[in-house]
Amino acid sequence: MAREMIRQGGRSARIQEEVHKAVNALLKTHDRSEITVPMVAERAGVTPSTVYRRWGDLAQLFADVAVAHMRPQGEPENTGDTQRDIESFILQYAEEMSSRVGRQMLADVIGGGGSQATVKCCGFTYVYLETINSRAIARGEAGFSVEDVVDFVVAPVIYHILFKDSAPTPDYCLQLVARLFHG
Repeated sequence: MAREMIRQGGRSARIQEEVHKAVNALLKTHDRSEITVPMVAERAGVTPSTVYRRWGDLAQLFADVAVAHMRPQGEPENTGDTQRDIESFILQYAEEMSSRVGRQMLADVIGGGGSQATVKCCGFTYVYLETINSRAIARGEAGFSVEDVVDFVVAPVIYHILFKDSAPTPDYCLQLVARLFHG
C-alpha cells in the first residue's frame, strides 16, 4: 500500500528535496538497476529507514521523483481559442512523454505500485485542462468536458507511447482533438 506522501514545508520538505536530489544525481552516474535505498540514503544524508518509512520502497521513490519532474512548469498556452489551446497542450505532452526520459517517468509512475504518484500525475493533467476550460468559458466560448479530453485525447496518446511503443505523430494528435470538437 502506498504511504502518505510527505507533507510540505519544514524538515520533511528538506528531506524530500535532498532525497530527490540524491536519486537524480545517482541516475546520472548509475544504471537504475544498480541503485539501492542505502545508496540514496547515504548520498542524501539520511538513514535508509527514513527512505523506507517515507516512500516504502525504491519503486515508490522513483515514482515520486518522476512525478516531481512531471509537474507542469507554467500555465497552459493561451492562444485565444479552446481547440488550439488543447492542440498545443497535446502536441507538447506527446512530445515530452514519448521521449526516452518521458517514457522512463511514465514507467516509474506506473511501476510505483498504485502509489499516490499516479493520482498526482493525473491530477496535474486535470488541473492543466481545467485551466484551459476556465479560460474558454471566461472568453465566452463553450466549455468542454475535461473527462472527455482525457478519455478521447490523452488516453490514446499514452496508449501509443506505452503499448504501441511509438511516438504519436503530430497529425494523429491533431486528429484526436478535431474528433473531440467536430465528431
